[in-house]
Amino acid sequence: MSDIPPILPKHLYRADQMPILEQMAMKKLALNTFDLMVSAGTAVFQILKSNYPLVNKLIIFVGSGNNAGDGYIVAAKAKSAGIKVEVIQLSGSEKLSGIAMKAHEYAKSSGVETRSFDAELLDGCSSNEETLIVDAILGVGINKSVTGLYEKAILSINAASHPVVSVDLPSGLNADTGRAMGIAVKADITVSFIGLKQGLLTGEGQDYSGQVFFERFDIPDNVYSSEPSPKPSSRRIDINYVQGRLKPRKKSAHKGDHGHVVVLGGDKGFGGAGIMAAEAAQRAGAGLVTLVTRSEHKTAALVRCPELMVIGEEDEKHWGGILNRASCIVVGPGLGTNEWGRSILSKVIEQKKINHTPVLFDADALTLLTERENILKTFETHNAVFTPHPGEAARLLGCSTEFVESDRFRTVKELVKLLGGTCLLKGSGSLTSSEYAPDIIYLCSEGNAGMASGGMGDVLSGIVASLIAQGLSCVDALNCGICIHGEAGDLASRANGERGLRATDLFPFLAKLLNTV
Repeated sequence: MSDIPPILPKHLYRADQMPILEQMAMKKLALNTFDLMVSAGTAVFQILKSNYPLVNKLIIFVGSGNNAGDGYIVAAKAKSAGIKVEVIQLSGSEKLSGIAMKAHEYAKSSGVETRSFDAELLDGCSSNEETLIVDAILGVGINKSVTGLYEKAILSINAASHPVVSVDLPSGLNADTGRAMGIAVKADITVSFIGLKQGLLTGEGQDYSGQVFFERFDIPDNVYSSEPSPKPSSRRIDINYVQGRLKPRKKSAHKGDHGHVVVLGGDKGFGGAGIMAAEAAQRAGAGLVTLVTRSEHKTAALVRCPELMVIGEEDEKHWGGILNRASCIVVGPGLGTNEWGRSILSKVIEQKKINHTPVLFDADALTLLTERENILKTFETHNAVFTPHPGEAARLLGCSTEFVESDRFRTVKELVKLLGGTCLLKGSGSLTSSEYAPDIIYLCSEGNAGMASGGMGDVLSGIVASLIAQGLSCVDALNCGICIHGEAGDLASRANGERGLRATDLFPFLAKLLNTV
């Protein structure tokens, strides 16, 4: 399979929007439903053949709807190309939908044979065969748990040792939320059509979808942008989002032109969090960075990063002046939830009431906000940024982490309703939204599993605050920050692998990214 990720569209859709897009596409291209099905099945076959050129056998699982019809087309194309084909039916041919029945007949006319599902049938595949499984069982409309024969078939597919290609999305995956409906096929490749389903790219969706390919079928732009077209349910962003948003520096620039970030955090035993956030702010281009931390961490901070200004707890009389001069404040990394952390958070909030300085609330600051129910009503949050991970989001919303992850799109909207400002829901396929445009959700497709390690969030906070200090809006700074952070993580993982990736491993890549986008 290719190491080069495929190009994906920016606009993402829900399942209920797909019939409208499909009808508009067919009208524009003068196609009927069967023509579109043939195009879909052909695209799947071409992509699997391109990624697995030595394949000589396909085992194709089909249900009874249009997804099955796509599977029958794949079978026909493979048979015509001289590849051995087994089509495994999970329901009788008489139960096929009208268009799927036509595809079934098309496959039969091509010499494709079918058989009923048997949980033992995959055991018969010779280990020396280049065998692929094609999942064409369930379509995008599933919204209840998979049970019965379909559950057994998915278990059988997941237990097999062969690569799996899913048609449109992995069977059992909710197209809207990215959650497995009890169980879902774990695909190596997913080929999505016409409109990219948002659930493929966030939460569990990335565990099940593998590498996602998108087939547009030469549909013209106005099908997606005209007045009757459904508005995208979310928007995918990547490192290209940063392009043009960071302006070149003037030749006469001095450090005061590029903002002053103040990071407050690093309680006893957690000094590294504040240090990493502060260094990240420097690496991302802030002109000045001050770290307010426990006095015992001052030496470590200055040894690690002598360019920092570091203020300890004994210098409390200077905090007000520093906060007053800040272009952006970060509060939370390693802050702790004891009296020291509470005192610092209170000072930040009082300062924000006075001069409305942008503040990024992260980590322990978010936990402290949940303990004081009315605290958010005491200051304006319009230029505040909140960056919870799922556990912190659950505490803020008074629900379980499982509920947060069951629909991440719903969750980020609820965070904006509660907190105002600009909100990030961290995780696989991070989501952002803001009170300025609450109907718009951005999904960042950068990043990798190696970034699931301590300190990554602290580095992100420093990057975002630095961009705000340099003049970006909270929305642009957050979106640019998560894309730069994720891309730096991808570059670091390509250099050294995902396992053992440290937050500070991203630093060498930050400056390069910030100066080339």
